[in-house]
Amino acid sequence: MSLYHEAADILSTSSHEGGSLKSRVFRRKNITSPPNQLYALVFETCKWSGILKEVIDGADLIRHERKLTPVLALLLVHDLLLAKRGIALPQSHGLRSSIDRHKGRLSSEFTRARLRRKAPSLEAVTAQIERAAAGEESSYPRWVRINVLKSTIEEQLETTFRTYQRAETIQDVVTKEGKHILLDPHVPNLVAVSPGYDLSKTEAYTSGKIILQDKASCFPAYLLDPHSEDGDVIDACAAPGNKTTHLASIIHSHTPEFESKRQTIFAFEKDARRAQTLEKMVKTAGSRDMTRIGLGQDFLQVDPESDRFQTVGALLLDPSCSGSGIVGRDSIPELHLPEQPKNNRGGPSHSDQSSKRKRKLDQTQDSSHTIIRDDDGNETVMKSEKDLTGRLEALSGFQLTLLLHAFRFPSARKVTYSTCSIHSQENEHVVMAALESDIAVKMGWRIMRRDDQVSGMKSWPVRGLIEACKGDEVIAEGCIRSYKDDGHGIMGFFVAGFVRDIPGGTGIDDDGPYVRDETGVIVRDVLGMPVLKATGAPVALVGRDEDIGADAAPVNRGDSDSSDEDTGTDGDDSESEDSEWGGFKD
Repeated sequence: MSLYHEAADILSTSSHEGGSLKSRVFRRKNITSPPNQLYALVFETCKWSGILKEVIDGADLIRHERKLTPVLALLLVHDLLLAKRGIALPQSHGLRSSIDRHKGRLSSEFTRARLRRKAPSLEAVTAQIERAAAGEESSYPRWVRINVLKSTIEEQLETTFRTYQRAETIQDVVTKEGKHILLDPHVPNLVAVSPGYDLSKTEAYTSGKIILQDKASCFPAYLLDPHSEDGDVIDACAAPGNKTTHLASIIHSHTPEFESKRQTIFAFEKDARRAQTLEKMVKTAGSRDMTRIGLGQDFLQVDPESDRFQTVGALLLDPSCSGSGIVGRDSIPELHLPEQPKNNRGGPSHSDQSSKRKRKLDQTQDSSHTIIRDDDGNETVMKSEKDLTGRLEALSGFQLTLLLHAFRFPSARKVTYSTCSIHSQENEHVVMAALESDIAVKMGWRIMRRDDQVSGMKSWPVRGLIEACKGDEVIAEGCIRSYKDDGHGIMGFFVAGFVRDIPGGTGIDDDGPYVRDETGVIVRDVLGMPVLKATGAPVALVGRDEDIGADAAPVNRGDSDSSDEDTGTDGDDSESEDSEWGGFKD
């Protein structure tokens, strides 16, 4: 089956039968075409289908070429007129011949369609199409996190965003013509840029210097704010890796001036396929040297008492949820089909009637049913309020189990819990149940109060729902929320932090990584070196950039051109890691 027949088959399938567009393509069995190429063809054809329908109808193509279906005609004419390499079929192929015979007429009709839109060039009409296809995403900025492991915000302002004008508000970024950029006032090293410009092909993106990440998605790692005295860190549900690499950047930013015990991020992902995506992102971001990935390892199966995790002091939990806060996840533009020739009786053909019925069915489902999407974009249609309530109860039960498991790590003193959901069942209700649990009471867990949060989160104006927190204003103020369409330019999200006091430390430390006496003065040894809270020992008299000895293992900074950049677990590098760490199985 050719690329075009496979693409036509996907477009002919109801979205509610096969999940999101991306999942329908990448999880489809028995396809022979490259999934990336197939997805791009389907999406781009949908995006341009309004113009392509005019072109095909104007050229009367389907009446002349009876073997072409409306969907096949759209796909083939798209590649003829818009693909850099044209139609991806040999010249002798029947499908290509059926289009090539009308090439001149199709090109003329495309020019007429462009001029009807008052677009002087292909670039101008492309900009129109991009804006029209953006959907709700067009009213949101593109959020970009500068990866401090590989770059600085100053460098990116002078290179990647050199042609961008400074904006004063989110509204300016979204509404003003041209390229604009806003430095975010809450999350460090985060910028909002004008939507509609493709950053995925820039050198900064491909090299890992910038990471495309919604502002709300940056809240959990920033709120956790791991310092050296917090010890090792766990990301319990890590794929695809945005939050994992953000943790690495924050740890790097807080690195003490002198040599101290290197922190490790343990990143768990029970889905082996998603774990491979996580591994690739960690490598690209340059955080491989501080990250240990549990490929296919379920966080709930990890023993908190294991010696390997005795120095874990901070955990980030971002479990599966209803996804009700996500903006335009895998949204697909409306498909405009060309007119079918009339049948012998003068009426529309059977396939035309079927297409109309299918579109009407999809529209009915969209308007009356709630759709919940999982981490892979797979859709579950909630046909009633009872179905939705049952699904939210199941999700919140899993989320609470995950959170209580994190509370059991003996050295843990900071945990963040987050969802991309707007439902209080997955948010405040889980927080309250966790705080009232036996394990929380036994181990002394409490909410991270607003006054104890990092400055950007403390100043964030949207807080938790008091009624969902049983009237407790302190807990509600400790919870952080965001909503779609509230003017802040981010998706719907929720995050809460938990802290506890343990012997030898406090839940929140504002005075840095060193031990201080009762007067607040840093405690030093006889050589004047400060004593670390994490180890109780003075820092080594060795700068971080100096060679620490011939017996020390070389540190992979993640940005070299060595051969271990290939994704996989069968290289020499992974073998040495397995012997050192023994995997994550306990």
